Amino acid sequence: MSHFRIVPAGDSAIVVEFEERIDLVINERAIALAGALEAARIGGVRDVVPTYRSVALFFDPLRTNYDALVEAVEREAGRPAPDAAAQHAVIRIPVCYGGDLGPDLDGVAAFGGISTDEVVALHTAPIYRVFMLGFVPGFAYMGVVDARIAAPRRPTPRVRVPEGSVGIAGVQTGIYPAETPGGWQLIGRTPIKPFEAEREKPFLMKAGDSVQFYPIERTEFERLA
Repeated sequence: MSHFRIVPAGDSAIVVEFEERIDLVINERAIALAGALEAARIGGVRDVVPTYRSVALFFDPLRTNYDALVEAVEREAGRPAPDAAAQHAVIRIPVCYGGDLGPDLDGVAAFGGISTDEVVALHTAPIYRVFMLGFVPGFAYMGVVDARIAAPRRPTPRVRVPEGSVGIAGVQTGIYPAETPGGWQLIGRTPIKPFEAEREKPFLMKAGDSVQFYPIERTEFERLA
């Protein structure tokens, strides 16, 4: 059973916190708790948001029995942890690495003391877990990146990061779903849109999904884009 604590966050939210680290089992626990609380349809609860290792519940204090809410959270959080090794269908995402589409690829290679081809091989080898969504709609925080290419964020963020840019920040990797500021190390770009409001399912990925990147040539990138 995972240890947890319940922390008030103002008068209309509480946060359930598990152990403070990036960990598959802990993240599975947080996602399972969020799903159980959503399914419980507790009166007055407005939203349930899972993160790497916590779950935030936002509620209407005028419509919510706070003691009953905490009791329900304690009951669900105390249940046995789900099987973190359960397999999810893998979402495969094409990436064109390097050049103007991945301006930090050389820097990541220098960080690891390896070639750019090895960076691409190490980035495309794992099946990553989507730990959480945040920052902007559709931005999936994925991990865990191989330690040899787990370069830290840039000391000075860029003012504009192009949509579709694939980046690394320590043990995390992710795709910028829109043009935004950002400080991650950009190693490539995908023509796939992680978020598109007009789609029947706007979000390509959700917390708990499995993702694998694969390399494509520039001509294929332009064709798909």
